[in-house]
Amino acid sequence: MPPFLRRYLPILDWGSRYDRQTLESDALAAVIVTIMLIPQSLAYALLAGLPAEMGLYASILPLVAYAIFGTSRALAVGPVAVVSLMTAAAIGNLGLTEPAAIATAAVTLAFLSGLFLAMMGVLRLGFIANFLSHPVIAGFITASGILIAASQLKHILGVKASGHTLIETLETLFANLGQTNIWTLLIGVSATAFLFWVRKGLKPLLQRRGWSPRSADTAAKAGPVAAVVATTLFAWIFGLDSHGVAVVGDIPSGLPPLSAPSFDLGMWATLMGSAVLISIIGFVESVSVAQTLAAKRRQRIDPDQELVGLGASNIAAAISGGYPVTGGFSRSVVNFDAGAETPAAGAFTAIGITLAALLLTPLLFFLPKATLAATIIVAVLSLVDFSILKQAWTFSKADFFAVLTTILLTLGAGVEVGVSAGVVLSIFLHLYKTSRPHIAEIGLVPGTHHFRNIRRHEVETDPKVLTLRVDESLYFANARFLEDYIYDRVVGDSQLRHVILNFPAVNEVDLSALESLESILHRLKDMGIHLHLSEVKGPVMDRLKRSRFLGEMNGRVFLSQYDAWVALTNSNGTARAAE
Repeated sequence: MPPFLRRYLPILDWGSRYDRQTLESDALAAVIVTIMLIPQSLAYALLAGLPAEMGLYASILPLVAYAIFGTSRALAVGPVAVVSLMTAAAIGNLGLTEPAAIATAAVTLAFLSGLFLAMMGVLRLGFIANFLSHPVIAGFITASGILIAASQLKHILGVKASGHTLIETLETLFANLGQTNIWTLLIGVSATAFLFWVRKGLKPLLQRRGWSPRSADTAAKAGPVAAVVATTLFAWIFGLDSHGVAVVGDIPSGLPPLSAPSFDLGMWATLMGSAVLISIIGFVESVSVAQTLAAKRRQRIDPDQELVGLGASNIAAAISGGYPVTGGFSRSVVNFDAGAETPAAGAFTAIGITLAALLLTPLLFFLPKATLAATIIVAVLSLVDFSILKQAWTFSKADFFAVLTTILLTLGAGVEVGVSAGVVLSIFLHLYKTSRPHIAEIGLVPGTHHFRNIRRHEVETDPKVLTLRVDESLYFANARFLEDYIYDRVVGDSQLRHVILNFPAVNEVDLSALESLESILHRLKDMGIHLHLSEVKGPVMDRLKRSRFLGEMNGRVFLSQYDAWVALTNSNGTARAAE
């Protein structure tokens, strides 16, 4: 079989070893995830401002596509809270009011996201996700969790509210607080309290009653289903829809319809930026979860192929009436804990969701939207983690500023502004940190061949020799910094005769940095100082050999720093105490 087929179709790899025991494990995991995914799918469609059935549609064919193209054995693909919120924001930019047009826009967004992800995967551009720093992502998700929870309070209270920012949402909520529907509030608060209790208290209670840990955990995961059943029956028995309680209403039964995205270039232009942001955020979330779960079983995933798998899943969502999807944290952990062995568990979950779409949708007519809002609130509040601010403040003030800015912009200006700011801040932080590389003046540790920072260790130095260890690759953003550092250090030092640049951490020297090295060389020559290099890595040396720099050097290139020390100093180095 051609190797490229196995690369782009991982199902050919794990499928060739599929057996009955694996089938049983995957089927059990699928049952548990299906129970969890049905209320989640409906709730996240509500969050995205879409008909409830689109959540179910987004949980069928995309799971099959990921089973074919994905590499994670445990990742569960489908609608997730953050992507649903971003979908609502993106479609809101279009100013659409007709339900059919809104649905078409959601399908188009999934299609564009799928194309972008698949293209990145084919071009092996998975590394792009590394430009989003973890602290910034954590800040964005925390802010998104708060924003999502606030946006669902209108359904808990039974009032009208709108807004893409926290301030706008809260303002409209308070303005309409007097219109709160008591029945809706009762259902919403009760469902929220019940779901919080189920998440923390049901499993220990059942275990004390003699249930096995696995059975108790499965029952706890089914908590949202119990809330859906109980509140739906309550609303039906008492006819609460006639008392102002908003219910889901008619959900079309049957298989997902074949659909097609809009090819209106104006819509594409408006949605493209949002599609890119949704793709990157979704990919980062998916890969983080997939890598964490794979490591627990000593497995590995291919990030580039994950892009292909997620791209195929979103395209599948677009042709089956869904909206953008990605790998969800909570359901993936449930899938893993339930014993899923292969991506086939996702395909089996799709079968379960299909049966629900065929058989259960008429029973959901009286499902209160307040219950779905409670499901969302309980799920997203687990994403809120303000401890990242404390960690960032303690560890890095620059990271703290980036996290705080991302949180404030997401809450105050909306999701797209927040995530865009996060991307820009991540790149800016990288450029800022690498533009001021750590440069240490080093000396010989007595009795060894090791060299350490003179400010941290008691080392031997020679007044005629200056050794600077550069702890960063050299490129356009930091080349001038190195120049200025060296000039400031050598000016006024009349005893100095040799400068050694120690390069053990330099993995790259670009053209701008080469020009700076040439400038340093010429300035030092004019001062009567020799420039030397030590511990230059092979790829860097190969690049220097292709330039005129080595030919013009008035010093030498040493294999090790100790060789340079022996060659350029006398044996009576002067000890310099740590500062």
